[in-house]
Amino acid sequence: MKTLSDLIEKAKSSRKKRVVVVGAEDKEAVKAVFKAKEIGIVEEIFLVGNSSSISYSGEAKVIHAHTEHEAAETGVKIVSSGLADVVIKGLVKTSTLLKAVLNKEWGLRGSGLLSHLAGIEVPGVERVIFITDGGMVIKPNIEQKILVIKNAVDFLRKLGYETPKVALICAVETVNNDMPETTEAAVITKMAQRGEIKGCLVDGPLGLDNALCHKAAEIKGVKSPVAGQADILVVPDIHSGNFLGKSAVYFAKGKIAGLIVGANAPIVVVSRADSAESKLLSIALAISAG
Repeated sequence: MKTLSDLIEKAKSSRKKRVVVVGAEDKEAVKAVFKAKEIGIVEEIFLVGNSSSISYSGEAKVIHAHTEHEAAETGVKIVSSGLADVVIKGLVKTSTLLKAVLNKEWGLRGSGLLSHLAGIEVPGVERVIFITDGGMVIKPNIEQKILVIKNAVDFLRKLGYETPKVALICAVETVNNDMPETTEAAVITKMAQRGEIKGCLVDGPLGLDNALCHKAAEIKGVKSPVAGQADILVVPDIHSGNFLGKSAVYFAKGKIAGLIVGANAPIVVVSRADSAESKLLSIALAISAG
């Protein structure tokens, strides 16, 4: 995939979805869902929040909620009951929305780990790069990293990637016992080579430069089927993933789309400060995978 705009074209070939905006006081999120309906990838819209603060133009079902917690519960129940397909985070805290998503009685908890996946498009890189996990798992251990990889790979395969290339990103590309992330990366790479992680190519530790750039890998003597052509960057913790995603937007003037994967329905989660375009691309990302 060369640009995030490709997601919109791919979404158009998928079934139209019914979407719920949780915290629909978010004008950019509302603008995005109506744009998604206009271009033909959304068929029904639910707006949940303080009805007196929700502004919209077009046909939608508005459901009043007195608090963030009530909005999150109502929105998640609409999806878990089968009335809608996609949850979209609006003007609510991510933690509030996820508490509802993880409710054992009526939430959207899947059988495994939930993780965040962000697609970024930046000038100078001629393909979309996916980053995980910069929004859900704070500091994954080795078992969680394997599940994070599985979530990302499963999602990219639904997007049409036959064998996604996964880079375990560290500050250096060599194993250093003082940097446990490098040791974990080496172990996970070995597991993938032995067939314990399927459907993808995995390598690490890799520096960000040699994961993305063939020349950097060549200069540093890194020989790998992933180096220079990674599709997925697996970061050591939520901080590095968050910084990396936001730096693509604020330093490099790039674009970002994000969602939580591993649940029973797509959950579009981007920053409340993100633009309507970013939220539209995130909706397209959620719809493109099925």
